[in-house]
Amino acid sequence: MRIIDLFSGVGGLTFGFYYRKYKDHFVRNRKNQFVFANEYNPFAAKAYSENYPDIPMKNCDIKSLKESDIRKWIGSEPVDLIIGGPPCQSFSTVGQRNYDEKAQLYTEYLRVLKIARPKMFLFENVRGILSMREIFYKRDAAGNILYELKDVEGRESLTPRKKPVIDHYGKSVMEILNDQFSNLGNGLGYNIWTERLNAMDYGVPENRERVFIVGIRNDLNLKWNCPPKEKSAHLTIKDAISDLPEVLEGQSISSYQQLPQNKYQELMRHGSNELTQHFCGCYSEKIRAVIQHVKQGEGKNEFNALVDSGKIDKSYRLTSGYANTYGRLIADQPSPTITNNLTTVSSLRCIHYSQNRALTPREGARIQSFPDWYKFEGFKSDVCTQIGNAVPPLLALRLASQFEKTLK
Repeated sequence: MRIIDLFSGVGGLTFGFYYRKYKDHFVRNRKNQFVFANEYNPFAAKAYSENYPDIPMKNCDIKSLKESDIRKWIGSEPVDLIIGGPPCQSFSTVGQRNYDEKAQLYTEYLRVLKIARPKMFLFENVRGILSMREIFYKRDAAGNILYELKDVEGRESLTPRKKPVIDHYGKSVMEILNDQFSNLGNGLGYNIWTERLNAMDYGVPENRERVFIVGIRNDLNLKWNCPPKEKSAHLTIKDAISDLPEVLEGQSISSYQQLPQNKYQELMRHGSNELTQHFCGCYSEKIRAVIQHVKQGEGKNEFNALVDSGKIDKSYRLTSGYANTYGRLIADQPSPTITNNLTTVSSLRCIHYSQNRALTPREGARIQSFPDWYKFEGFKSDVCTQIGNAVPPLLALRLASQFEKTLK
């Protein structure tokens, strides 16, 4: 397949089309060729190019890609597939779901579709896209948006935020996308299938739901079938990372200290002779107290109960965050969704199931099914964002296989 990769990030979705699984490792899938990839963030683009050196990377705002250049890169051969999705934060169920400028980036995806006219496309996003709607804000006589002071959830707050006043809601984003994908103009349109897939059903040790919109050009007599789920039991966090060395506060570990314990770990470690991104920062006394007292499956509420009972000094009481923040992971369950806060103790269930620290970036990457040789670039926050925003490679492999079957 000839593929264009948009909003590529660090290349999690790319992985499934670039590689195929062979026995206990990954090999290059020579059936697929990438015309070009586009990513705005320089650190993500650099990491992408290190992992996929033969894919032309256009590290720029997608809006700056000229039609003439896109046509030149495509050449005379047809494009089979466009993959990717706009920044997932725009459609997330976490935080505000404003119909903002980032959300409008999907129109750039449509623009490239019109130019390339691929046989199929794969549009990926978070599950929040299913419930997002157009928002129309109240305006004054001069046309300026009106604001009010409220917290994120619309309640009175000691630290109120300035938020636009909603006038009414319009169409759902899914209605808008389906309408536009179905009729792009000049006789171009796509038949649409919408899939809500959970990575843990496809060999990834993580409870991670994502929405995938599949489009097939409506002049083709093709039909999409969702990739079948794995029949085996879900992998757990312990299955994923139990072989990785213990890390103490302030430590960085670069070598393995034991052999892989299962097939998943063998797959993740094949071809890797050293560990990267396996380190832990230092914590305050308060955070140490939280980590030491929170058991598997517990979090903020259980810790505060200990404070209220007098077992822990009242000055350590946790006043911010939701009930499942400061949570310790459960070893024999799939991980909750890995986010860009995966190394932050105060985030949603990021404390290691048996060690008194948050996850390391490498552990987060492992849980996401990135092999240990996969490279990330930038500061810790950049690396965690690259990991947390990615499509799990093993899920991407299953999707890629289904596209190959469809286009045979």
